[in-house]
This record gives sequence, C-alpha cells and structure tokens, in this order.
Amino acid sequence: MLSRRSSLGASAARLPSGSLLAAPLVVYLLVFYAYPVLLMLSRSVYEKGWTLQVFAKLLRDVVFWRVMQITGTISLIVTIVCLVLAYPVALFLARCKQSTANLLIILVLIPFWTSILVRTYAWMVLLGRRGIINNLLVDTGLIDHPLTLLNTRLAVCVAMVHVLLPFMVLPIYSTLKSLDWRLIRAAEGLGARPLAVFREVLLPLSLPGISAGCILVFTLAIGFYITPALVGGPGDLMISILIGNQVNILDWPPAAAMAVVLLVVVLIIFAGFTRIMRIEKIFQGQR
Repeated sequence: MLSRRSSLGASAARLPSGSLLAAPLVVYLLVFYAYPVLLMLSRSVYEKGWTLQVFAKLLRDVVFWRVMQITGTISLIVTIVCLVLAYPVALFLARCKQSTANLLIILVLIPFWTSILVRTYAWMVLLGRRGIINNLLVDTGLIDHPLTLLNTRLAVCVAMVHVLLPFMVLPIYSTLKSLDWRLIRAAEGLGARPLAVFREVLLPLSLPGISAGCILVFTLAIGFYITPALVGGPGDLMISILIGNQVNILDWPPAAAMAVVLLVVVLIIFAGFTRIMRIEKIFQGQR
C-alpha cells in the first residue's frame, strides 16, 4: 500500500504545473487575439505620427452618434425581448422532469447547430414581400397588399432575438436549477401569493442568471454584423456595419477609432451593470 501511494505521489509530482498546461492557450490568445486588438488600437492613434485627430473628428461626426444611438436602441430592445421570452422557458425547464428538460434544452440549442447565415436567410424568406408570411396574410384575406417586413427595424430585432435567445435561456436556467426550491415552498406555505413569491423570493435569487444573460445578449447584439446587414434597412445602420464599410475601403484609422469607442462604451455599460447588481445584492442582504 505504501509503495503504491509513493508511486502515485511520484507520478503526480512529474505532472506539469497548471501554468505550464495553460501556456499553449495563453500563447495562442496573445498571438491571435491580443496582438491584433493592440494593433487595431494603435491604428486609431498613429498615422505618420501620434495623433488624436481621428478621435476628434469622429466625436464631432453626427452620423456616427446617430448610428451609435440606433445600435444601442436595437441592442436594448433585443435584450429586453430575450429576457421576457427566456425567463418563463428557463423557469419551466428548471421545474419539469430532467428527461423533459434535456429534450427541451436540445430544442433550445438547435440554433447553435445551424449557421447564422442560414438562419438569417431563412428570415429573409419568411419576411420578404413575396415571403411565406405575406403570402399567408394575402391568401387569407387579412391584407390586400404585401407588408414591408423585410429591411425594417422589426426584422432586425426579430432575427437577432432568434439568434441570441439561447444565450439568455441557458444562464437563467442554470441559476434556477441550482436554487433551493424549499424557499419557494416555504413562502407559499406562509401564505404569500404567487406574484409576491416571484417578486420577493424567486426574482432576487435568479438575478445572477439574469445579469449574466443580459450582459451576454447585449454585448453580442451591440456588435452584430451579418443579421443587421442582410435584413436591416438604410435607417437601421448599426455600428458594426459602419466599421465594416470603412474597412472595405481600407480607411483603417476611422474604423479603428470607431472600434475603440464601441469597446469603451461596452466596458462602461458592463461596469455599470455589474455595479448595479452588486448594490442590489447588498440591499438584499440588508433586508
């Protein structure tokens, strides 16, 4: 027994350390992620010498701030809609049998197994003037002429919600699944009404999942490119499309400056949301 333990200890001692095991991933991220990002940041402040003229010009650009407003509005709408749709689904998954939950989770994950380009083209087929929805409405006599559904903000929001909904369902489901449901039954046993149980017990306990889902969906939505470019219209130009247009004409400094501003805005929103959630947790603890 002692010899076996000593041999196990010797083999464990020969295993590489955690830092050594993580070294390939760290090198990969530094070379293929950190270096391109730093290079992009440098292009925004260096062009034949160090300068901030690109940022000064960008901050005075009315079109840029209009696009940022549209981007923030669409991202916020998509986040709210995803939250409203995902919470009941996650709650049902957490309360139903495990076999049923596994089957439904597979259905939730189906969008991950389909190319985002294919899903976007599917929405173009559905929402086009001669698409399935318009043909159905005309054939049933509900409308006389096809509606303009494609290349609108509605189309952008609907398609983005379809793509990003799993990113909201899974964090909330993970949080709800780990809850101690005896707390819910205790509140019900003490006479609390369903709305009070949800507001005072269930919702506060599920805030970590809600915050994680909202951060994921919002940060992904604010940088979305393919879906808004294909189903959106001229009045729904998002910042990712504007950056892509600058890259296409090889105008790198403005594109890099826009990317920097977008990165700063996302970091500020992330920090503010994290602080709000921390304050909410402190308030709950005091109660």
